[in-house]
Amino acid sequence: MTPAQQSAEALKICRLAPVVPVLIVEDLAHARPLAEALVTGGLPALEVTLRTPCALDAIRAMADVPGGVVGAGTLLTAADVKAAKKAGARFGVSPGSSPAIIQACQDEGLPLLPGAVTATEIMALLEQGYTVQKFFPAEQSGGAAFLKSIGSPIPQVSFCPTGGVSLKNAPDYLSLKNILCVGGSWVAPKEAMVRGDWAAITTLAAEAARLRA
Repeated sequence: MTPAQQSAEALKICRLAPVVPVLIVEDLAHARPLAEALVTGGLPALEVTLRTPCALDAIRAMADVPGGVVGAGTLLTAADVKAAKKAGARFGVSPGSSPAIIQACQDEGLPLLPGAVTATEIMALLEQGYTVQKFFPAEQSGGAAFLKSIGSPIPQVSFCPTGGVSLKNAPDYLSLKNILCVGGSWVAPKEAMVRGDWAAITTLAAEAARLRA
């Protein structure tokens, strides 16, 4: 899969909803009902971060949820990429963009949302053909103001900013021409998962899905 093909697929996924939930699943029993709650609320693209021992199993469980498009986040090594693809991930997200990660995703045919945070990194990815990128950590790196500024000299690149994005500041990002969607964890609070309050998560998802209605 070429970078252009990866970006084309990433573009489709990012356009599914204004928010991509960034999920840390610590209890495998939460995986399927969490995915069902988010999809029901209108957020079909789900990023499961590879930060817990059960993350790959969570991807497997979520991959079967009707209407969901499950991806793997926090891809740090080529082994992560291979394991995520095998588990059923349909896209990958990395905090940065190392040559090893990029090559592994191309080899595995996994659409990649590579991370960038400076003009140089954004340009380097664009030179390779990546026109859809992750901006991380967003709030700590200039936020919506930076992305608005970078959109003038580099209009070819569209972003999914993640990191410090909330219901309060998401509209600031989504109002920009070069923002496809935002990534956020607020739609799946740990407390609600522990309680098994999936209705509350569906409500939060529905609220997020209306951000660009």
